[in-house]
Amino acid sequence: MVGRRRGLVIGIIAGVTAIALVGVVVSVELTGPSGTSTSVLPSLASPVEPAPNIGGAPPIIGRISAPSGPFLYDRSGRIIFFHGVNVVYKHPPFEVYPDPGKPWNFSAGDASLMARLGFNVVRLGMTWRGLEPGTAPANDPAICTPGAPTNPHQFNRTVLDRYLNHLQKTVNLLGRYHIYTLLDMHQDVYNEMFDGEGAPNWAACTSGVPSVDPPGRWSLEYATTAAGIAFHHFWTNNVVGDLQGEYDRVWGDVAKFFRGNPWILGYDPFNEPFSRSLVSLGDEHFDAQLECFYTGTTNLGTPSHGAPAIRCPANDPAEGVIPTIMANDPTHLVFDEPDNYGSRGYPTFIGPMDLPNLVFNIHIYCGARSPVTGNPTNIGACEAQETRSLARRAADRPDMASAVQRKGPAWFVSEFGASSSPALLAAFTAQADAHLVGWSYWSWKYYGDPTGSRSEALVMANGKLRSAARVLSRTYPEAIAGTPLSMSFTPKTGVFHLVYRPNHTVNAATVIFVPTQVHYPNGYCVRALGARVISSSNSELLEVVNNRSARSVGVTVTSGGCPHR
Repeated sequence: MVGRRRGLVIGIIAGVTAIALVGVVVSVELTGPSGTSTSVLPSLASPVEPAPNIGGAPPIIGRISAPSGPFLYDRSGRIIFFHGVNVVYKHPPFEVYPDPGKPWNFSAGDASLMARLGFNVVRLGMTWRGLEPGTAPANDPAICTPGAPTNPHQFNRTVLDRYLNHLQKTVNLLGRYHIYTLLDMHQDVYNEMFDGEGAPNWAACTSGVPSVDPPGRWSLEYATTAAGIAFHHFWTNNVVGDLQGEYDRVWGDVAKFFRGNPWILGYDPFNEPFSRSLVSLGDEHFDAQLECFYTGTTNLGTPSHGAPAIRCPANDPAEGVIPTIMANDPTHLVFDEPDNYGSRGYPTFIGPMDLPNLVFNIHIYCGARSPVTGNPTNIGACEAQETRSLARRAADRPDMASAVQRKGPAWFVSEFGASSSPALLAAFTAQADAHLVGWSYWSWKYYGDPTGSRSEALVMANGKLRSAARVLSRTYPEAIAGTPLSMSFTPKTGVFHLVYRPNHTVNAATVIFVPTQVHYPNGYCVRALGARVISSSNSELLEVVNNRSARSVGVTVTSGGCPHR
């Protein structure tokens, strides 16, 4: 029997839920009708014990696979769902790791709190600049001159190894709390000269055009001439510095370093791919370039939605970033993203790529948001747009079927939210449940993000949780011994429903995370049809075993004890 009760104590004090865990005291910020805080309690403290005291075996362990179809699987053949958060540090050293007293410190308190909320994955940011900072400046003629790609001589093995060793400390710390890591090569507007981050200075080639800082939100930098030129040189790989070749080379080193780590879920090759060639209704031309970047010229896929045949830029590498990753780590997953406009629901022309282990990796954001805080300016419009966006990406997924993933790749929402609005988050997570897809919320902490706001962070600067935590901390199935047909959770009432078709060849239990300290202070009642409960009463991990004769299994969780019959 799996157990994951961690000695948490619930107290209701002056209407505020206080959560104490392994020496950590956390408070949930409660808000009134106006959205203003009515009462909070401090704070996120360092754990008393240096090692986790979580007890029991993890509900999921080992490599996760994506053989074909919308779902992810564990080694027992169970279908796996991931809920989590993004952790991305966009200033030097461009990563988080345990380093007490530093702004990039990631502690056992962070990991413990994530596990307590039910998160089992972190999309963990890294940057090309952190991995290969080099020494050359932007627009160096030895790198940025147009011509056949050659070695730019910016790679430093010592620097790379130091960076990866720091990153590994975070991956391993999360693993101690049974949390997987999705490694994300993050970028926003390519480089710091455009008020973003990602690429090293030496890889920023603007053909001598100076960067101009337009007034307003940081994302307006995408439309500047200099940023457009820098992206163009990268996607076409048309300068002597071999920008794509070096990017792929570094990714190969990352994959080789982590190939044996059991807590790596997979790799996200490029955050929010963008080009100035994008137009508001999608752009076959850029998506063709993007697919060439992913596959390389020798593994070229096919377009979708009737787009023209793909023609790669002349200097693109023969082996793209995904084959390079897979050559160095053939077992972990690769979470490829469509173009950036896909997050708003516009068409994307990324088509089938005949490569294994792929996950269709999408972002969902609404346009009707404050340019300062990111919070919605029109909740109804945002809910409608995000619903349409998710449905459109769901329809795209089977169109990406290939010879190795005949039912299309699995899918995952690796970014959504960026908002402190519980109403918007409740609407989206309900839709994600309806589509049977996992997610990771943006973001865990603010970290002085140059391309974000404090309102996007789940954990505030004072260590307190926003009220959004009550929406994101959900009852959900981490592992299902069968195929899910429907699931839903209502944060206001704590009512959870799951229906699935059992797979009697799977010799493992269905495991459902139940956030007892957030939603069930008086315990919970579980009713199972077609299965029997084997976990202890009010366990955070609810386990059910399928009845051998069952054709369907239904599980319902409600707040409070079960009524006597």
